[in-house]
Amino acid sequence: MAKANFQVPELKEYAEIPEIEPGIMAHSKPFKSKPEFQEALGFPGELVEDWQKKAIDKMGDLLGRYRSLRVYLDSCVKCGACTDKCHYYLGTHDPKNMPVGRQDLLRKVYRRHFTLAGRFFPNLVGATDLTEEVLGDWYNYFHQCSQCRRCSVFCPYGIDTAEISMAAREIMDHIGVGQKYCNEIIGKVYKIGNNLGLPGPALIDTLEGLEEDVFDETGVEVKYPIDQEGAEILLVTPSADFFAEPHVDGLIGYGKVFHEAGVSWTMSTYASEAANFGMFIGSYDNMRRVALRIREAAIKLGVKRIVFGECGHAWRVAYSFLNTLAGPWDFLDQRYPIPQHICEFTHDLIQQGKLKFDKSRNDDKVLTYHDSCNVARASRMGDKPGGQFDIPRAIIREVCNHYYDMDEETIRDRTFCCGGGGGLLTDDLMEVRVKGAQPRIEALNHVIQEKGVTHMAAICAICKSQFTKVLPYYGMDMDQIVSVHQLVSNALILTGQESDEPDDEPADKREDKLASEPASQSTSAAA
Repeated sequence: MAKANFQVPELKEYAEIPEIEPGIMAHSKPFKSKPEFQEALGFPGELVEDWQKKAIDKMGDLLGRYRSLRVYLDSCVKCGACTDKCHYYLGTHDPKNMPVGRQDLLRKVYRRHFTLAGRFFPNLVGATDLTEEVLGDWYNYFHQCSQCRRCSVFCPYGIDTAEISMAAREIMDHIGVGQKYCNEIIGKVYKIGNNLGLPGPALIDTLEGLEEDVFDETGVEVKYPIDQEGAEILLVTPSADFFAEPHVDGLIGYGKVFHEAGVSWTMSTYASEAANFGMFIGSYDNMRRVALRIREAAIKLGVKRIVFGECGHAWRVAYSFLNTLAGPWDFLDQRYPIPQHICEFTHDLIQQGKLKFDKSRNDDKVLTYHDSCNVARASRMGDKPGGQFDIPRAIIREVCNHYYDMDEETIRDRTFCCGGGGGLLTDDLMEVRVKGAQPRIEALNHVIQEKGVTHMAAICAICKSQFTKVLPYYGMDMDQIVSVHQLVSNALILTGQESDEPDDEPADKREDKLASEPASQSTSAAA
C-alpha cells in the first residue's frame, strides 16, 4: 500500500453517506500558475489591482454569453438530490464538496451583484460580496471538482455543476489567479504540440521502437506513421499514449487494428495531442486554439477522416464542440462520422467480420469496465442511444472470455468519476484525488471480492493515469488498470502473424476446440 501523509478512506462493502466535516478540505489547493504560463494563454500574470471589479465584470460577461449559466444559478431549490452524488463529498466529507455547496460559492456572489433581492436584501437571500476569503474558497473548492457531471444526472432541474466550475475558473484566470497544472499544459500544446512537451524527434523515435516491438512479437511489419501526407486517417491521441503503460499498449492496439483493416493512417507532430485542457479552465478561446491545431494538421496532411484515441475529455470536446470550435469539416469524407472514436472504428470492423481474435490470450484477466465521465455523460458513440456504453463493452466481450460489470448504480450514466479528471491530475492534489477515488474503488473492490475480477479496462488517459497512482493507496496493484485497445492488441490475430501455437497442437484443431467450448458464464451473465 502506498504511503500517505493523510488518512486514506476505509473501503466499505456498500457506499455510505458520511457525516459532514466542515472545512476539512479547506487546506487543499493546487499550485498557482506562474506569470509566464498565464500570459501564454492571454491572462494576467498575477492578481490584478482592481480584481473584485474585473471578476464581477467577467461574471456579467459570462452570464450574458451563456444563458444556461444564469438558469443554473437561479434554479436551485436546495432539494438535496445532489448532496451525496459527488465522489469528492463521499470521500472527503466536506460540505463544500457537495455540488450544491460548491455551486453556492459562486451563486452567493451572483445574487449579490446580479439580482434585485441580493443588492437590497443580501442577508435575506444568502448573498455575499466577493472578498479575499470568498476568492480563496473559490480557488480551493472549484479545484476539487472534476466536472464529471454525475450530480446533474440526479438533479431534477438538470443543473450542471461542471459549467459553474468552468465559469469560476475562467473568472479567476481573468483576474490573474490560475492553476499551474492546467495552464502550463495548455502552453506546452501551443509551444510544442502536446501536453507533455514531447518534441517531434522523441515521438518519431518512440513510434519506431513500437514498430520493432510489434515485429519481434508477431513477425508482422505494422507501421506507426507520423506526418505522412495523403494518408486516409489522421489519428489524434492523448500524448500519454506515446510513453507510459497502459497507455502505450493501447496505441500498439490502434496500429494493429489499422494495419489489419488495410487503411492508410498517420499521426501528426503538430497536433500530437487529443486532450484539450481549455475545457477544464472554462476558456472557450483556448479550447478553440487547441482544437484548431487538429484542423490545421488535417488540412496540411490531406486526410479524409479523423479518429480520436482513448481519452475521455478529448472525446467530449471532439463530439460536443469540435464542429463549432474548429469547423466546418467539409473537406473530410462525409461518408464517415466526423469525428470518429477509435472504439467506433474497431467495433465497425468487428461487426463486418474483418478482425479475428483469440480470446484466450486475455485469459489471465477477469475484466470489468470503468465508464469514463466525459464519455458517459457528455458524448455518444455509434448510431444508437447508449452506444458510448455498449460499444466499449462489446469490444471487451469480443476479445475476452471473462467479464463482469460493476454494480448498476455505479456504471453507465451513473458512473463514479476516477477522481482525477477536470484538471486535478497533479500531485499537489493527491489527497483529494485519493479520497475522490473511494466510491469507484469500492465498486471495483466489490466485483473483485464477489466475481474474482482482476483488471479494470478504461478508454480515458486521465482515468488510466489516475488509477495507476491511486490504486496502491487502497492496497491494489497499479497494473490492474488496462486500456481497451490493449486487450484488443493482445487478442488480435494479424494476417501473416507467426503462430505461437504449441508444436503438438495444430492451429486448426485448437480453433475447433475453442469453438466447441461453451460460452463463459461470466460473459453470458453480463450480456
